[in-house]
Order: sequence, then C-alpha cells, then structure tokens
Amino acid sequence: MGYALGELGLRRWRTGDALRLASAHEDPAMVDQGGIVDRASAVDWIGRVADLDNGHVYAVADADDHPIGCVGVTNIDRHRVGWTWYWTLSDVRGHGVARDALRALSGWAHQEAGLYRLELGHRLSNPASCAVAAGAGFLSEGIERQRLAFDGTRYDVERHARLITDPLPTPTRPVRIAG
Repeated sequence: MGYALGELGLRRWRTGDALRLASAHEDPAMVDQGGIVDRASAVDWIGRVADLDNGHVYAVADADDHPIGCVGVTNIDRHRVGWTWYWTLSDVRGHGVARDALRALSGWAHQEAGLYRLELGHRLSNPASCAVAAGAGFLSEGIERQRLAFDGTRYDVERHARLITDPLPTPTRPVRIAG
C-alpha cells in the first residue's frame, strides 16, 4: 500500500495534486466521478472546487500529505442542507479512511459551517459506500428508483442523511481539518 494512515488531513486540493487526482480516476470504480480524464481536466476540476459559493471539497491526505481520497459537502442550500460525498484510492479502501474522513467532515459541517442536515446517496450495487455512510452516522431514508444513469443504464440509489441532533461517531484515528 505505501500510505501513512495513522493520521489523516482534510485540506484543499492543490494544482500539484493533479497527476495523483488524474491517476485516481483511472480506476474503473471512479470513471463516472467528476469527468477527470487527464492532468488538464484534473487541474480544471481543482480550480472549480477551490472556491465554491455553496460547498467545500477537501483532499483526504495521509500523514505524509499525499492525497488518498476526497470528501465534500456541496449544493448547500438556504435550509442549511448539504450533499456529502467521498471516494478513496483503491489501495486504501477497507481501511476506514472514507468513514473517518466523513465523520470529521460531518462534525465540521454541523459545528463550524452550521449545516443542520447532511445528505448522501449511493448505488445499491455499492455496499461498501453504504457501510461508510452508516459508519459515519448517516441513517437510511429509502430507495430512489432509477435515480442515476451511467452509460445508458439506470441505477437505484439508497439515500442517507444525518441531522445535527444525531449522534456523531468520532473518527478512529486523528483527522486534521485545514481551513
């Protein structure tokens, strides 16, 4: 694996991360995530998420500051509701990285950003993403039939949410969040 997973950091994406970001999107599981196909599209994406009016996107960095994933809360609306999402490199999946990053992001979003409700959704065919959501205290709210379409195929999505009043599990490892 080669990553230092003892402590994680949530920080802004940097242009210098573009090659690693593009490489992450070569994984077949990531093909439909963000339209990143090369370094140029990665640089463009980093620029677009750097200063969102209605959201925050963070690289999940290992203890050596290498990006190993991403978490975000975007589409924040006037009702103090935000859409959360996450991904990790295939090498670190199954090690609690996404779960701990989502736990930290959720605490920050509720306490620092003042969001009342956080939502997320995953394809029913992705039980690992469901486990991440549940492990970060998101409760299932039901199935959205044929919600997503990729390559001409429609997919059902399970919707999860957590409220500021829901118990928030603490990350199992330290997670620093950079301003």
